[in-house]
Amino acid sequence: LAAAIKQDPYIYRRTLLADAPRFLEVLNTVARVDGWETPLPPDRFRGIAIHETEGSIVASVALVALVSVAGHEIKVHHLTSVIDCGIVINPSLVEAQVEGAAIDGLTTALKSEITIKDGVVEQSNFHDYPMLRMHEAPPVDVHIVASRKAPTGAGEAGLPPIAPAIANAVSLAVGRRIRTLPIHLERLAATDV
Repeated sequence: LAAAIKQDPYIYRRTLLADAPRFLEVLNTVARVDGWETPLPPDRFRGIAIHETEGSIVASVALVALVSVAGHEIKVHHLTSVIDCGIVINPSLVEAQVEGAAIDGLTTALKSEITIKDGVVEQSNFHDYPMLRMHEAPPVDVHIVASRKAPTGAGEAGLPPIAPAIANAVSLAVGRRIRTLPIHLERLAATDV
């Protein structure tokens, strides 16, 4: 919707979340720590997303997932995630959970695909169902919002905004909305998505 009215997606979300202070704080924090308003080189693109999972709020910038698109390759250069999961007992554990979720989200956005042929799933294990490898993983910065709310958990909260943030950045790069995962630019170029 922000693209349709030619408005900055961060500002658009701020307007929508004006009456939701926890969401707004997470969104503003991810934009601030990632430098949302800092101009990017012409070959870099930012995407942003925010989501609530069982009471935990996470916003991610794939400008933040700094995404570059070269030929048919999408490279995520950096991810920033901010989480409000209530009172945090062990910050290191929360950071590890959100980092792991980011890598899983990157895999989902860029690699994971299940195909069916003659009624049978073609993928059987990691040799034909690729996961993101360490050398492909970008730096992931995790910031925890100080909160006095009851703890809500971090186990899977970091996953949902990753693929949308990447898709939003890639959409800016290619000028078309991304509607399917994983994102394959060669397929995108061959279809009217």
